[in-house]
Amino acid sequence: MNKLPIINFSNLKQQTTSWDSVKSQVLKALEEYGCFEAIFDEIPLNLRKSMIDGLKQVFDIPLQNKLRNRSNKPYHGYAGQNPKLPLYESLGIEDALSPGKIERFTNLMWSEGNPTFSKSVESFCGELSELDKKVRRMVVESLGLEKYMDEHRDSTNYLARLQKYDGPKSNETELGLNPHTDKNIVSILYGNKVKGLEVLTKDGKWINAEPSVNSFIVMIGDSLHVSASTLTRAVSQNQPGRWKTRLGCDFRCPK
Repeated sequence: MNKLPIINFSNLKQQTTSWDSVKSQVLKALEEYGCFEAIFDEIPLNLRKSMIDGLKQVFDIPLQNKLRNRSNKPYHGYAGQNPKLPLYESLGIEDALSPGKIERFTNLMWSEGNPTFSKSVESFCGELSELDKKVRRMVVESLGLEKYMDEHRDSTNYLARLQKYDGPKSNETELGLNPHTDKNIVSILYGNKVKGLEVLTKDGKWINAEPSVNSFIVMIGDSLHVSASTLTRAVSQNQPGRWKTRLGCDFRCPK
């Protein structure tokens, strides 16, 4: 298969036949690829557009402002200006769903604030966390560990990571990020319809992950793989291409 499985999570409720069917699809996809494409219509198109517009604004601000976003953890603050990864830049928002976290990040970027940006990011993260909860519940149920679900859910913290991939110049590498696995439990990527994300299959072939305007790429990381060794870790890399800038969001949990 040269493309990721597509699974529809829209209007999905627990304790229904549809839930059980989707859960079976999720487990199969994670065992085979470690990731899948999720259709999730609960986030309206106007909110997605507002989010992407906000990302363009934040990456256009002066570098000295972006450097205010600091963290002792890799990729939790500002990441960029790396000669080995000249096309990549990202900004992390730690504990993104905790009250005031997104507003504090916004005030670091814009001294006068940016309420529209804060509202868009907060709404987007909140809605997307519902997809994450569904995926993790399905995995926990599939492993027969339902009794630990509340404890697992209550220990979750979210990192919202805003990413930008520039198109390379003629003398630059086309690689946006080196092949890697994520260290956390689950990552959900919104790629803004831009091609570039590639996933490594079990037989050593790279396949394109090309989400549509209303879909997301859901990937499991090292932490979940350790807990459930039958699941495959998603190995990915980013090839941004030569024609446009790529913007994306990466929501991770727990840290």
